[in-house]
Amino acid sequence: LSIVPARCFIPEIFVGIIHVWIAIVFEHYGVHKNAIMKTKTKVIILGSGFGGLYTALNLDKTIARDGDVEITLINRENFFLFTPMLHEVAASDLDITHIVSPVRKLLKRVKIFNGNVESIDLDSKVVHVSHGKEHHHHELDYDHLVLSLGSITNFYGNKGLEDNALTMKSLGDAIYLRNHLISNLEEADFECCPKIREPLINYVVAGGGFAGVETIAGINDFLREALKFYPNLTEDMLRIVLVHAGDTILPELSQKLGKYSQQKLAARGVEIHLNTKVSEVDRNRVTLSDGTEIVTNTLIWTAGTAPNPLLEDLPCDKDRGKICANEFMAVAGYDGVWAVGDSAAIVDPKTGRLYPPTAQHAIRQGKVLAHNIRVSIRGGKMKPFVFETIGQLAALGRRTGVAQIMGINFSGFIAWWLWRTIYLMKLPRFEKKLRVAIDWTLDLLFTKDPVQFLTLRAPTVSSEELPGPVRNYTATAR
Repeated sequence: LSIVPARCFIPEIFVGIIHVWIAIVFEHYGVHKNAIMKTKTKVIILGSGFGGLYTALNLDKTIARDGDVEITLINRENFFLFTPMLHEVAASDLDITHIVSPVRKLLKRVKIFNGNVESIDLDSKVVHVSHGKEHHHHELDYDHLVLSLGSITNFYGNKGLEDNALTMKSLGDAIYLRNHLISNLEEADFECCPKIREPLINYVVAGGGFAGVETIAGINDFLREALKFYPNLTEDMLRIVLVHAGDTILPELSQKLGKYSQQKLAARGVEIHLNTKVSEVDRNRVTLSDGTEIVTNTLIWTAGTAPNPLLEDLPCDKDRGKICANEFMAVAGYDGVWAVGDSAAIVDPKTGRLYPPTAQHAIRQGKVLAHNIRVSIRGGKMKPFVFETIGQLAALGRRTGVAQIMGINFSGFIAWWLWRTIYLMKLPRFEKKLRVAIDWTLDLLFTKDPVQFLTLRAPTVSSEELPGPVRNYTATAR
Protein backbone atom coordinates (compact mmCIF):
# COMPACT_ATOMS: atom_id res chain seq x y z
CA LEU A 1 0.00 0.00 0.00
CA SER A 2 2.93 2.35 0.62
CA ILE A 3 3.94 2.08 -3.06
CA VAL A 4 0.62 3.34 -4.38
CA PRO A 5 -0.63 6.73 -3.19
CA ALA A 6 -3.91 5.19 -2.08
CA ARG A 7 -5.43 8.36 -0.66
CA CYS A 8 -5.23 9.94 -4.09
CA PHE A 9 -7.29 7.22 -5.75
CA ILE A 10 -9.40 5.49 -3.07
CA PRO A 11 -11.90 7.21 -0.81
CA GLU A 12 -11.07 7.37 2.86
CA ILE A 13 -13.67 4.77 3.80
CA PHE A 14 -12.12 2.12 1.57
CA VAL A 15 -8.67 2.78 3.01
CA GLY A 16 -10.07 2.17 6.49
CA ILE A 17 -11.75 -1.06 5.37
CA ILE A 18 -8.50 -2.34 3.82
CA HIS A 19 -6.57 -1.57 7.03
CA VAL A 20 -9.11 -3.50 9.13
CA TRP A 21 -9.03 -6.43 6.71
CA ILE A 22 -5.21 -6.60 6.80
CA ALA A 23 -5.23 -6.53 10.61
CA ILE A 24 -7.77 -9.41 10.71
CA VAL A 25 -5.74 -11.53 8.30
CA PHE A 26 -2.47 -10.94 10.16
CA GLU A 27 -4.11 -11.74 13.49
CA HIS A 28 -5.60 -14.93 12.06
CA TYR A 29 -2.23 -16.18 10.84
CA GLY A 30 -0.38 -15.15 14.00
CA VAL A 31 1.38 -12.13 12.51
CA HIS A 32 1.42 -9.27 14.99
CA LYS A 33 1.95 -5.55 14.62
CA ASN A 34 5.35 -5.69 16.36
CA ALA A 35 6.61 -8.20 13.82
CA ILE A 36 5.51 -5.93 10.96
CA MET A 37 6.87 -2.70 12.36
CA LYS A 38 10.13 -4.09 13.70
CA THR A 39 12.97 -3.63 11.26
CA LYS A 40 16.09 -4.02 13.40
CA THR A 41 17.53 -6.53 15.83
CA LYS A 42 18.67 -4.57 18.88
CA VAL A 43 21.81 -5.50 20.80
CA ILE A 44 22.58 -3.60 24.01
CA ILE A 45 25.96 -3.85 25.76
CA LEU A 46 26.10 -2.61 29.35
CA GLY A 47 29.58 -1.41 30.27
CA SER A 48 32.74 -0.62 28.32
CA GLY A 49 35.32 -2.51 30.33
CA PHE A 50 37.50 -5.08 28.61
CA GLY A 51 34.64 -7.57 28.15
CA GLY A 52 32.04 -5.10 26.94
CA LEU A 53 34.37 -3.06 24.73
CA TYR A 54 35.90 -6.04 22.94
CA THR A 55 32.45 -7.49 22.36
CA ALA A 56 31.46 -4.17 20.79
CA LEU A 57 34.69 -3.94 18.78
CA ASN A 58 34.17 -7.35 17.22
CA LEU A 59 30.50 -6.67 16.50
CA ASP A 60 31.49 -3.31 15.02
CA LYS A 61 33.55 -5.16 12.41
CA THR A 62 30.77 -7.65 11.53
CA ILE A 63 27.01 -7.33 11.94
CA ALA A 64 27.09 -3.66 12.92
CA ARG A 65 27.65 -3.03 9.22
CA ASP A 66 24.19 -4.45 8.45
CA GLY A 67 21.21 -2.13 8.33
CA ASP A 68 18.91 -4.56 10.14
CA VAL A 69 21.04 -4.68 13.32
CA GLU A 70 21.37 -1.88 15.86
CA ILE A 71 24.08 -2.14 18.52
CA THR A 72 24.20 0.23 21.48
CA LEU A 73 26.95 0.52 24.09
CA ILE A 74 25.86 2.06 27.40
CA ASN A 75 28.48 3.36 29.82
CA ARG A 76 28.82 6.05 32.46
CA GLU A 77 32.11 7.32 30.99
CA ASN A 78 32.62 8.02 27.30
CA PHE A 79 36.02 6.35 27.29
CA PHE A 80 37.73 3.01 27.76
CA LEU A 81 40.21 2.89 30.65
CA PHE A 82 43.30 0.69 30.30
CA THR A 83 43.43 -0.32 33.97
CA PRO A 84 46.80 -2.18 33.97
CA MET A 85 48.52 1.22 33.66
CA LEU A 86 46.34 3.01 36.21
CA HIS A 87 49.01 3.07 38.93
CA GLU A 88 51.37 4.88 36.53
CA VAL A 89 48.96 7.82 36.40
CA ALA A 90 48.85 7.95 40.21
CA ALA A 91 52.66 7.84 40.31
CA SER A 92 53.04 10.60 37.68
CA ASP A 93 54.69 8.25 35.17
CA LEU A 94 52.01 8.86 32.51
CA ASP A 95 49.79 11.74 31.49
CA ILE A 96 46.25 11.32 32.77
CA THR A 97 44.70 11.08 29.29
CA HIS A 98 47.15 8.65 27.71
CA ILE A 99 45.62 5.47 29.11
CA VAL A 100 42.05 6.30 28.07
CA SER A 101 40.56 5.99 24.60
CA PRO A 102 37.30 7.70 23.55
CA VAL A 103 34.83 4.96 22.63
CA ARG A 104 33.52 7.11 19.78
CA LYS A 105 36.94 6.85 18.14
CA LEU A 106 37.13 3.11 18.73
CA LEU A 107 33.63 2.25 17.50
CA LYS A 108 32.50 3.50 14.09
CA ARG A 109 29.08 1.83 13.75
CA VAL A 110 28.01 1.15 17.33
CA LYS A 111 25.72 3.71 18.97
CA ILE A 112 27.02 5.22 22.22
CA PHE A 113 24.79 6.08 25.17
CA ASN A 114 26.73 8.05 27.78
CA GLY A 115 24.71 7.65 30.95
CA ASN A 116 23.73 5.45 33.87
CA VAL A 117 21.95 2.11 33.98
CA GLU A 118 19.15 2.45 36.51
CA SER A 119 17.62 -1.03 36.33
CA ILE A 120 17.24 -4.07 34.10
CA ASP A 121 13.95 -5.90 33.39
CA LEU A 122 14.82 -9.28 31.91
CA ASP A 123 11.21 -10.40 31.60
CA SER A 124 10.15 -7.37 29.57
CA LYS A 125 13.52 -7.12 27.81
CA VAL A 126 13.91 -3.46 28.76
CA VAL A 127 16.83 -1.51 30.23
CA HIS A 128 16.04 1.65 32.19
CA VAL A 129 18.73 4.31 31.74
CA SER A 130 19.27 7.99 32.43
CA HIS A 131 21.67 10.64 31.18
CA GLY A 132 22.53 14.31 31.43
CA LYS A 133 22.64 16.66 34.39
CA GLU A 134 18.88 16.44 34.74
CA HIS A 135 18.94 12.62 34.62
CA HIS A 136 16.57 12.23 31.69
CA HIS A 137 15.13 8.73 31.78
CA HIS A 138 14.76 6.37 28.83
CA GLU A 139 13.52 2.83 28.34
CA LEU A 140 15.54 0.85 25.80
CA ASP A 141 14.20 -2.47 24.57
CA TYR A 142 16.54 -5.17 23.32
CA ASP A 143 16.73 -8.54 21.62
CA HIS A 144 20.22 -9.32 22.93
CA LEU A 145 21.64 -7.96 26.18
CA VAL A 146 25.31 -8.20 27.20
CA LEU A 147 25.96 -7.85 30.94
CA SER A 148 29.44 -6.37 31.31
CA LEU A 149 29.01 -4.08 34.29
CA GLY A 150 32.34 -4.85 35.92
CA SER A 151 33.00 -4.75 39.65
CA ILE A 152 33.13 -2.25 42.48
CA THR A 153 35.32 -1.90 45.57
CA ASN A 154 34.28 -4.16 48.44
CA PHE A 155 34.73 -2.70 51.94
CA TYR A 156 33.23 -5.79 53.63
CA GLY A 157 30.84 -3.69 55.69
CA ASN A 158 33.61 -1.72 57.41
CA LYS A 159 32.16 1.78 57.74
CA GLY A 160 35.52 3.31 58.68
CA LEU A 161 37.06 1.94 55.50
CA GLU A 162 34.20 3.16 53.35
CA ASP A 163 34.34 6.67 54.79
CA ASN A 164 38.12 7.17 54.86
CA ALA A 165 39.91 4.87 52.41
CA LEU A 166 41.03 5.82 48.92
CA THR A 167 40.49 3.34 46.09
CA MET A 168 42.19 2.49 42.79
CA LYS A 169 39.43 1.43 40.41
CA SER A 170 38.90 4.41 38.12
CA LEU A 171 40.80 7.22 36.39
CA GLY A 172 39.28 9.61 38.92
CA ASP A 173 40.73 7.48 41.74
CA ALA A 174 44.24 7.68 40.25
CA ILE A 175 44.03 11.45 39.68
CA TYR A 176 42.66 12.00 43.19
CA LEU A 177 45.43 9.89 44.73
CA ARG A 178 48.13 11.77 42.83
CA ASN A 179 46.71 15.12 43.95
CA HIS A 180 46.40 13.84 47.52
CA LEU A 181 50.05 12.72 47.64
CA ILE A 182 51.30 16.06 46.32
CA SER A 183 49.00 18.02 48.64
CA ASN A 184 50.39 16.12 51.62
CA LEU A 185 53.98 16.87 50.57
CA GLU A 186 53.21 20.56 50.10
CA GLU A 187 51.63 20.82 53.54
CA ALA A 188 54.23 18.68 55.31
CA ASP A 189 57.16 20.64 53.91
CA PHE A 190 56.06 23.82 55.70
CA GLU A 191 54.74 22.12 58.84
CA CYS A 192 57.01 22.50 61.86
CA CYS A 193 54.93 20.43 64.32
CA PRO A 194 55.89 16.72 64.09
CA LYS A 195 52.48 15.53 65.33
CA ILE A 196 50.68 17.42 62.59
CA ARG A 197 53.26 16.45 59.96
CA GLU A 198 53.27 12.71 60.78
CA PRO A 199 49.90 11.73 59.23
CA LEU A 200 50.85 13.66 56.08
CA ILE A 201 53.96 11.57 55.34
CA ASN A 202 52.75 8.11 56.42
CA TYR A 203 51.01 6.01 53.76
CA VAL A 204 49.27 2.62 53.95
CA VAL A 205 48.24 0.33 51.08
CA ALA A 206 45.97 -2.61 51.99
CA GLY A 207 46.10 -5.58 49.65
CA GLY A 208 49.11 -7.45 48.34
CA GLY A 209 47.69 -8.46 44.97
CA PHE A 210 48.63 -6.92 41.63
CA ALA A 211 46.78 -3.64 42.24
CA GLY A 212 48.20 -3.11 45.72
CA VAL A 213 51.79 -4.05 44.92
CA GLU A 214 51.96 -1.96 41.74
CA THR A 215 50.32 0.98 43.49
CA ILE A 216 52.68 0.99 46.48
CA ALA A 217 55.72 0.47 44.23
CA GLY A 218 54.69 3.42 42.07
CA ILE A 219 53.89 5.85 44.88
CA ASN A 220 57.03 4.81 46.81
CA ASP A 221 59.20 5.79 43.84
CA PHE A 222 57.23 8.97 43.25
CA LEU A 223 57.37 10.19 46.86
CA ARG A 224 61.06 9.48 47.34
CA GLU A 225 61.99 11.12 44.04
CA ALA A 226 59.80 14.15 44.77
CA LEU A 227 61.50 14.84 48.12
CA LYS A 228 64.35 16.67 46.36
CA PHE A 229 61.87 19.50 45.72
CA TYR A 230 60.82 19.65 49.40
CA PRO A 231 63.92 20.75 51.36
CA ASN A 232 62.34 20.28 54.80
CA LEU A 233 61.51 16.61 54.22
CA THR A 234 63.88 13.65 54.22
CA GLU A 235 63.49 9.99 53.25
CA ASP A 236 63.77 8.77 56.84
CA MET A 237 60.59 10.75 57.64
CA LEU A 238 58.52 8.76 55.16
CA ARG A 239 56.69 5.64 56.30
CA ILE A 240 55.15 3.56 53.51
CA VAL A 241 53.34 0.40 54.63
CA LEU A 242 51.92 -2.56 52.70
CA VAL A 243 49.37 -4.74 54.52
CA HIS A 244 48.56 -8.21 53.19
CA ALA A 245 46.34 -10.93 54.65
CA GLY A 246 48.39 -13.80 53.18
CA ASP A 247 51.88 -15.07 53.91
CA THR A 248 53.31 -13.95 50.54
CA ILE A 249 52.42 -10.95 48.36
CA LEU A 250 51.37 -11.49 44.75
CA PRO A 251 49.76 -14.89 45.53
CA GLU A 252 48.65 -15.14 41.87
CA LEU A 253 52.30 -15.75 40.96
CA SER A 254 54.69 -18.34 42.34
CA GLN A 255 55.85 -18.14 45.94
CA LYS A 256 59.40 -17.55 44.70
CA LEU A 257 58.38 -14.44 42.77
CA GLY A 258 56.29 -13.25 45.70
CA LYS A 259 59.26 -13.43 48.06
CA TYR A 260 61.48 -11.73 45.48
CA SER A 261 58.95 -8.89 45.29
CA GLN A 262 58.88 -8.58 49.08
CA GLN A 263 62.67 -8.32 49.22
CA LYS A 264 62.79 -5.65 46.50
CA LEU A 265 60.09 -3.51 48.09
CA ALA A 266 61.60 -3.86 51.57
CA ALA A 267 65.02 -2.82 50.24
CA ARG A 268 63.40 0.35 48.86
CA GLY A 269 61.92 1.36 52.19
CA VAL A 270 58.49 -0.28 52.10
CA GLU A 271 57.33 -1.74 55.43
CA ILE A 272 55.45 -5.01 54.82
CA HIS A 273 52.97 -6.63 57.24
CA LEU A 274 52.03 -10.19 56.24
CA ASN A 275 49.16 -12.30 57.64
CA THR A 276 47.65 -9.01 58.74
CA LYS A 277 44.39 -7.19 58.08
CA VAL A 278 43.12 -3.66 58.56
CA SER A 279 40.86 -3.78 61.62
CA GLU A 280 39.98 -0.14 62.30
CA VAL A 281 40.18 3.10 60.34
CA ASP A 282 39.40 6.66 61.21
CA ARG A 283 40.37 10.00 59.73
CA ASN A 284 44.00 10.02 60.91
CA ARG A 285 44.70 6.50 62.18
CA VAL A 286 44.83 2.96 60.84
CA THR A 287 44.87 0.00 63.24
CA LEU A 288 46.09 -3.38 62.01
CA SER A 289 45.11 -6.81 63.30
CA ASP A 290 48.63 -7.37 64.64
CA GLY A 291 48.18 -4.39 66.95
CA THR A 292 50.19 -1.88 64.90
CA GLU A 293 48.79 1.64 64.83
CA ILE A 294 49.78 3.99 62.01
CA VAL A 295 49.02 7.69 62.18
CA THR A 296 48.06 8.58 58.61
CA ASN A 297 45.45 10.28 56.49
CA THR A 298 46.19 8.00 53.54
CA LEU A 299 44.86 4.45 53.35
CA ILE A 300 44.62 3.03 49.84
CA TRP A 301 42.26 0.04 49.77
CA THR A 302 42.88 -2.56 47.04
CA ALA A 303 41.98 -5.68 49.06
CA GLY A 304 38.55 -6.53 47.74
CA THR A 305 36.07 -6.26 44.89
CA ALA A 306 32.41 -7.15 44.50
CA PRO A 307 30.12 -7.54 41.46
CA ASN A 308 28.14 -4.49 40.35
CA PRO A 309 25.09 -3.99 42.66
CA LEU A 310 22.78 -3.88 39.61
CA LEU A 311 23.24 -7.63 39.27
CA GLU A 312 21.76 -8.32 42.72
CA ASP A 313 18.15 -7.80 41.63
CA LEU A 314 18.36 -9.92 38.49
CA PRO A 315 16.46 -13.23 38.82
CA CYS A 316 19.36 -15.27 37.39
CA ASP A 317 21.48 -17.97 38.94
CA LYS A 318 24.52 -16.41 40.60
CA ASP A 319 27.85 -17.50 42.00
CA ARG A 320 29.22 -15.09 44.62
CA GLY A 321 27.17 -12.32 43.06
CA LYS A 322 28.25 -12.97 39.47
CA ILE A 323 25.78 -14.08 36.80
CA CYS A 324 26.15 -17.77 35.97
CA ALA A 325 26.75 -18.27 32.26
CA ASN A 326 27.45 -21.40 30.24
CA GLU A 327 30.46 -22.04 28.01
CA PHE A 328 28.86 -19.90 25.29
CA MET A 329 28.40 -17.04 27.82
CA ALA A 330 24.61 -17.36 27.56
CA VAL A 331 22.50 -16.93 30.72
CA ALA A 332 20.19 -19.88 31.35
CA GLY A 333 16.46 -19.19 31.29
CA TYR A 334 16.70 -15.87 29.47
CA ASP A 335 16.94 -15.97 25.71
CA GLY A 336 19.30 -13.35 24.31
CA VAL A 337 20.96 -12.49 27.64
CA TRP A 338 24.75 -12.91 27.88
CA ALA A 339 27.36 -12.24 30.56
CA VAL A 340 31.05 -11.42 30.12
CA GLY A 341 34.07 -10.23 32.10
CA ASP A 342 33.78 -9.47 35.82
CA SER A 343 29.99 -9.85 35.66
CA ALA A 344 30.15 -13.48 34.50
CA ALA A 345 30.72 -16.69 36.41
CA ILE A 346 32.00 -19.07 33.72
CA VAL A 347 33.46 -22.43 34.68
CA ASP A 348 36.82 -23.46 33.24
CA PRO A 349 36.25 -27.06 32.03
CA LYS A 350 39.90 -27.92 32.68
CA THR A 351 40.00 -26.91 36.33
CA GLY A 352 36.34 -26.87 37.38
CA ARG A 353 36.87 -23.40 38.85
CA LEU A 354 35.64 -20.04 37.59
CA TYR A 355 37.76 -18.20 35.07
CA PRO A 356 39.68 -15.39 36.82
CA PRO A 357 38.54 -11.77 36.25
CA THR A 358 41.59 -10.67 34.27
CA ALA A 359 41.88 -8.51 31.17
CA GLN A 360 43.35 -11.30 29.04
CA HIS A 361 40.29 -13.46 29.73
CA ALA A 362 37.78 -10.65 29.19
CA ILE A 363 39.34 -9.65 25.84
CA ARG A 364 39.03 -13.17 24.49
CA GLN A 365 35.56 -13.62 25.97
CA GLY A 366 34.48 -10.51 24.07
CA LYS A 367 35.70 -11.97 20.79
CA VAL A 368 33.91 -15.30 21.32
CA LEU A 369 30.75 -13.61 22.56
CA ALA A 370 30.58 -11.35 19.49
CA HIS A 371 30.74 -14.48 17.31
CA ASN A 372 27.98 -16.19 19.31
CA ILE A 373 25.68 -13.16 19.11
CA ARG A 374 26.28 -12.96 15.38
CA VAL A 375 25.40 -16.62 14.77
CA SER A 376 22.35 -16.27 17.04
CA ILE A 377 21.08 -13.59 14.67
CA ARG A 378 22.35 -14.92 11.35
CA GLY A 379 22.55 -18.63 12.05
CA GLY A 380 25.55 -20.88 12.48
CA LYS A 381 27.46 -22.77 15.13
CA MET A 382 28.36 -21.21 18.46
CA LYS A 383 31.86 -21.34 19.90
CA PRO A 384 32.52 -22.29 23.52
CA PHE A 385 34.92 -20.11 25.49
CA VAL A 386 38.03 -22.09 26.39
CA PHE A 387 41.20 -20.30 27.41
CA GLU A 388 44.25 -20.95 29.55
CA THR A 389 46.09 -18.09 31.22
CA ILE A 390 49.16 -17.17 29.17
CA GLY A 391 50.98 -15.26 31.86
CA GLN A 392 50.83 -12.61 34.56
CA LEU A 393 53.10 -9.65 35.20
CA ALA A 394 53.64 -7.01 37.86
CA ALA A 395 55.77 -3.86 37.91
CA LEU A 396 57.77 -3.19 41.09
CA GLY A 397 59.11 0.25 40.18
CA ARG A 398 62.66 1.39 39.38
CA ARG A 399 62.77 -0.70 36.21
CA THR A 400 62.11 -3.92 38.10
CA GLY A 401 59.28 -6.39 37.73
CA VAL A 402 58.16 -10.00 38.08
CA ALA A 403 56.46 -12.15 35.47
CA GLN A 404 55.27 -15.69 34.96
CA ILE A 405 54.71 -16.48 31.28
CA MET A 406 53.77 -19.97 30.12
CA GLY A 407 55.12 -21.40 33.35
CA ILE A 408 58.48 -19.61 33.14
CA ASN A 409 59.48 -17.12 35.83
CA PHE A 410 61.11 -13.78 35.05
CA SER A 411 62.29 -11.12 37.45
CA GLY A 412 64.25 -7.90 37.50
CA PHE A 413 64.83 -5.71 34.47
CA ILE A 414 63.70 -8.28 31.87
CA ALA A 415 60.35 -8.75 33.64
CA TRP A 416 59.88 -4.97 33.79
CA TRP A 417 60.71 -4.74 30.07
CA LEU A 418 58.21 -7.54 29.31
CA TRP A 419 55.56 -5.73 31.38
CA ARG A 420 55.96 -2.52 29.43
CA THR A 421 56.25 -4.22 26.04
CA ILE A 422 53.23 -6.50 26.43
CA TYR A 423 50.92 -3.87 27.87
CA LEU A 424 52.02 -1.31 25.31
CA MET A 425 51.02 -3.79 22.59
CA LYS A 426 47.63 -4.34 24.27
CA LEU A 427 46.86 -0.63 24.63
CA PRO A 428 44.20 0.31 22.02
CA ARG A 429 44.99 2.73 19.18
CA PHE A 430 48.39 3.62 17.74
CA GLU A 431 48.04 7.22 18.91
CA LYS A 432 47.89 6.14 22.56
CA LYS A 433 50.73 3.67 22.13
CA LEU A 434 52.91 6.46 20.74
CA ARG A 435 52.00 8.90 23.52
CA VAL A 436 52.75 6.34 26.24
CA ALA A 437 56.04 5.35 24.57
CA ILE A 438 57.08 9.02 24.47
CA ASP A 439 56.13 9.47 28.15
CA TRP A 440 58.21 6.45 29.11
CA THR A 441 61.16 7.66 27.04
CA LEU A 442 61.06 11.13 28.61
CA ASP A 443 60.81 9.49 32.03
CA LEU A 444 64.30 8.08 31.44
CA LEU A 445 65.68 11.61 30.95
CA PHE A 446 63.69 13.85 33.29
CA THR A 447 62.26 13.74 36.80
CA LYS A 448 58.55 13.45 37.51
CA ASP A 449 56.52 16.61 37.90
CA PRO A 450 54.83 17.06 41.31
CA VAL A 451 51.92 19.01 39.81
CA GLN A 452 48.44 18.99 41.33
CA PHE A 453 45.52 18.93 38.88
CA LEU A 454 42.97 20.78 40.97
CA THR A 455 39.51 21.22 39.48
CA LEU A 456 39.08 24.83 40.54
CA ARG A 457 37.69 27.74 38.57
CA ALA A 458 39.58 31.01 38.37
CA PRO A 459 38.45 33.43 41.13
CA THR A 460 35.96 36.12 40.08
CA VAL A 461 34.38 39.13 41.74
CA SER A 462 31.55 41.47 40.83
CA SER A 463 32.28 45.07 39.86
CA GLU A 464 30.86 46.26 43.21
CA GLU A 465 33.56 44.28 45.06
CA LEU A 466 36.47 45.86 43.15
CA PRO A 467 38.49 48.73 44.69
CA GLY A 468 37.49 52.16 43.41
CA PRO A 469 40.45 52.80 41.01
CA VAL A 470 40.21 49.31 39.56
CA ARG A 471 36.43 49.59 39.15
CA ASN A 472 36.78 52.97 37.34
CA TYR A 473 39.55 51.58 35.10
CA THR A 474 37.45 48.53 34.19
CA ALA A 475 34.45 50.68 33.36
CA THR A 476 36.60 52.93 31.13
CA ALA A 477 38.12 49.93 29.35
CA ARG A 478 34.66 48.65 28.52
